[in-house]
Order: sequence, then C-alpha cells, then structure tokens
Amino acid sequence: MSDRSLRGMRLGAQSMETEAGVEPAPRQRVEYRTEDGEQVFVMFSSEAEIPPVWSSKTGKEAFLVDGEKPTDSNEKAVRTHWDMLLERRSIPELEQILADRLEVLRSKRGERTS
Repeated sequence: MSDRSLRGMRLGAQSMETEAGVEPAPRQRVEYRTEDGEQVFVMFSSEAEIPPVWSSKTGKEAFLVDGEKPTDSNEKAVRTHWDMLLERRSIPELEQILADRLEVLRSKRGERTS
C-alpha cells in the first residue's frame, strides 16, 4: 500500500491560479509627517478619501504633507465632574454641605465637634 500513496499538493496551501494578466488596482502613495519630522508613507487606493491625520507606528499624530491641518472645532470641550457640580451648586453651598457631612461622620465615630 505504501507504494500506492497519493502524491500531490496540500489542499488549500497553495493556489493553482497564476497572476498572469492580473492588474492591481491603481494606488497612490501618501506622505504624512509628525511634528518632530518623522515621515510616514501610506498606500491608498486612487479612489480613497485621504484622511488629514494618520497615526504613526510610534503612536504620534502625523499630518498630511501639503495638506491643511485639521481644526478641532467640531469637538466639545471636556466637562469634568467638578464643572458639572459647579453648574448645580455654588461654592458656599458646597462648603456648607461638606461641613454638614463632616459633622455626621465625626458624630458616628464618637469624636467631639469643635
């Protein structure tokens, strides 16, 4: 039986198709540059919309060469918890609430209030 073993290619390991006559899609090479001068080259389809900002391998933001720098006018200002608290309460109200809560905590511990 060993002399009759099947010989051939592994299924799925290699394609039987050739690349003859296959033309790749048109592409364009786009250059980005970080603030410190690091260059980043990215290949895009010729039909693709080119983003104005790209992240380099080092994690820095790279901007499109010969392109406009994007403006961040669409982003909202970050509101912190403190900002939202100040929208609801004034500083004197917050100081009074703090004093009341400290008094409650001290009474639970058995401490004297001064």
